[in-house]
Parts: sequence; structure tokens; C-alpha cells
Amino acid sequence: MNRAIRNTQQETTMNLHDTPHLAGPQPEELVPSRYALKVGDIDVLVVSDGVLPLPTQMLGHNAAPSVRAAWLKDMFLPQDAFDWALNAVVVRSGDRTILIDAGLGSDPDLHLPRAGQLIRRLEAAGIDLSSVTDVVLTHMHMDHVGGLLVDGVKERLRPDLQLHVAAAEVAFWEAPDFSRTAMPEGFPDALRAAARQFTRMYHNQLRQFDEEHEIAPGVVVRRTGGHTPGHSIVRLTSGADALTFAGDAVFTVGFDHPDWFNGFEHDPEEASRVRGRLLRDLAKTGELLVATHMPFPSVGHVARDGDTFRFVPVFWDY
Repeated sequence: MNRAIRNTQQETTMNLHDTPHLAGPQPEELVPSRYALKVGDIDVLVVSDGVLPLPTQMLGHNAAPSVRAAWLKDMFLPQDAFDWALNAVVVRSGDRTILIDAGLGSDPDLHLPRAGQLIRRLEAAGIDLSSVTDVVLTHMHMDHVGGLLVDGVKERLRPDLQLHVAAAEVAFWEAPDFSRTAMPEGFPDALRAAARQFTRMYHNQLRQFDEEHEIAPGVVVRRTGGHTPGHSIVRLTSGADALTFAGDAVFTVGFDHPDWFNGFEHDPEEASRVRGRLLRDLAKTGELLVATHMPFPSVGHVARDGDTFRFVPVFWDY
């Protein structure tokens, strides 16, 4: 039986710090915003950064509107806009505490008040920012680096913090190309500005890699490209267990339609190929999947469904 879904107290407290059990209802957090599991000896905590509303055409701007509308209807989703989940992950392996992606942060010009919750939710989970030894960025879109740009956050991080990101990603954002994306108005400018600010603030702490890099025992980041040139995924392995954090390589619609282009993909054809390969690999291995924009906590398995795939969520362990 996979250790990720065993019902033990040890596995639901993560051991970074004891995750506090709230004594009574907390009106500001009626919906759970963190989920702990084990991957072998590696502690994993999925933390919600919130949600952001986006037009549904973002799900597959190369799909016929009628086909996209039929899929939305089948999924009981609204036809005009939907709430896009934002998930980050904290990993403890050996003496390393690793944050994978950093959420949206705050951009008042985009009017996204339900996103950018990661920093306070880390605090609610008992995770001090000064305990984080490493940050791994799947890519440098604003909803993955923005939490590091929030006022006062850098000062609370340890001075020897290492930020791991693909060299191709850093190079891309020196002169980013948005010609093949299909984003809502305002997003390209906000993404450019966030990437510039991030590079300026953290250039001395960047640890760039080419194709693959081991962060800690059993924690390996690998560049996939596609979504952005340096987009990467993180694979955790310990004993017989494994989990892949797929970043933006996989979205909810991608299981039924791996060939649909997401509006934030800078090279949509390559992103589709990356998605197909990843889903085939995960269906073959049976390991766990977590992804940034899958509904929280997004922990599940991938199964083949004819020529496409289906996502099989794990039963919540609580």
C-alpha cells in the first residue's frame, strides 16, 4: 500500500514543525489550505496559494469553441470563467527544507484578491521562512515567483538560501517572447515586470542548472521546456515511493485533451508534447502527481483512458 495514503498521525503532521490542530472554527479559513503526505522518508506539504479567475478559453485556445463548451458542460464548469487553483509544495529531505514555487504574491493592478496567500499559509502551518534552505522554481511566471517579491519576505529568508532555476529560463526572461501565448490583457506586462524584479532581487542567490539537478536526497529537478523554455518538474523518490510535481506541464483539461493549448504556453506545440510524454510516464509508473493548477490538493495518479488519460485523486488522509 502506498505510504502516501496510510492513515498515521506521523504522516499528517509533516515534521517540519508540528502542524497545529486548530481548537475551533477559523472563519477566515473555512476551507483546508494545506495537505501533508509522505513519499518514503520525504515529508511533503501541499499548500494552496489561493485561486485566480481566468477566461475558459485559456484552457484550450486552439480548440473549437463548441468542443470546449461541451467539455466544460461535462465537467459542470461555467462557460465564461473558472477558478484556477494555485498550489505550491514544501519538501523536507534530510537537512533540507525546500519550497517548490512561491505563489502569486500581490499585484493590485490585476485585481486577484483570492490569490497570493502562500506566505501567510506557510506561517499558519508553522513553517518559518528562515527554515527554508532552498527554493526550486518550475519557471518564472508571476504566479510562481511572486511570493518572493512581497514586501519583507526577502529579509525573512536566510542569507544562504539557494534558488534553483533552469538556466534556459533565466535567459528567456531577458527578452521574453509572448507572440504565441493567448493571455488576458495585462498579464504579459505583469509577467515581464515580475520576472525582472525577481532577477534583480535574487540574482546573487540563483543556482542555475542546464537539464537536471539534485537538490537533496531523492529530490531532483529536471527541465522539460514547452510551457516556457526553462520550465521544469520536480521528482521525489524514496524507497518504493515517488511523486512528481509537474508545475504547469499539466492542467485539468490536459488529461482529456493533451493537445489543447493553454494560453500561458510560450511554445504550445512543445508543451503539448511534454504533457503527453509526462502523462504516459506517470500512467506507466503509477506514481503520485501534484501540479500547480490542479484542484487542491491535486494529489493523485494518472491512468490511461483509451487514447487519452484520466486523473484519479487519492482518498484524503485525515
